[in-house]
Amino acid sequence: MSQKPKNKGKLKQKLTDKYRLVVLNEDTFEERFSLKLSRLNVFVLGGVLSFLLILVTTFIITFTPIKEFIPGYSSTDLKIKATKLAFQTDSLKRKLDVLNDYTKALQPILTGEIKADNLDTTKIESGKIFIKDSLLNASKEDSLFREKIESRDRFPIQNSTSSNVKIVFFAPVKGTISQAFDAKTKHLAVDITASKNAPVKATADGTVIFSGWTTETGYVIILKHAYNYVSVYKHNGNLLKQQGDFVKSGEVIASVGSTGELTTGPHLHFELWSDGYAVNPTNLIDFK
Repeated sequence: MSQKPKNKGKLKQKLTDKYRLVVLNEDTFEERFSLKLSRLNVFVLGGVLSFLLILVTTFIITFTPIKEFIPGYSSTDLKIKATKLAFQTDSLKRKLDVLNDYTKALQPILTGEIKADNLDTTKIESGKIFIKDSLLNASKEDSLFREKIESRDRFPIQNSTSSNVKIVFFAPVKGTISQAFDAKTKHLAVDITASKNAPVKATADGTVIFSGWTTETGYVIILKHAYNYVSVYKHNGNLLKQQGDFVKSGEVIASVGSTGELTTGPHLHFELWSDGYAVNPTNLIDFK
């Protein structure tokens, strides 16, 4: 029973026994430096120095550029550039997807694959498209509104070329032409300035083949008409018709806006195509 306290006392004595560390001149044996130590002091001092060494090393690796030389670590600038590139790549991918959808929707129209004659829900007589009223499911209020729209703001063709045209087009919006059709500069449309939220109307009877958003031209709606005519309306404020809808000439399909990256203010970018070729709308429509 008395052996344990005795061993405990010996261990404590070993830890607290004093030792002298002496540094002597090898030739003269002159004492140059001496230090009193104990085992306990050595353990404590070694632990403190080890902790400080670990702390300093961690600080250097975490907060200084020296960590870039350690395998597995990358520079902060590289991480920032990689993050920016990732966002730019995602943005470009979205733009590409929108452009692909737009191209796929427009391609069969420009190549003539879609024929108005093949639509089961329409009947073409004397160059005009007659739509079955039973498919429209219009309410009484909608019918009255259509009658009101169709009775005003129509501008028929007033030029010598009208005799060669089998379909009558009307101005899609009331306004002033700010930029005319110019094939040399590849501006294959007319830009018509108008007040914001003004009604944009179908230039002729047709079918909505595209209704959606593009990055450069904002809200876009495209109509397919008889005799392979296609009308395109860009930079709209909002769209009132969806793909597959049938519209009558003069029916409101959108509103004037200023959407898309290429817009310069509230206006309508209006294009007219025939059998895949751009047509100058002023040759067929009186915008005055």
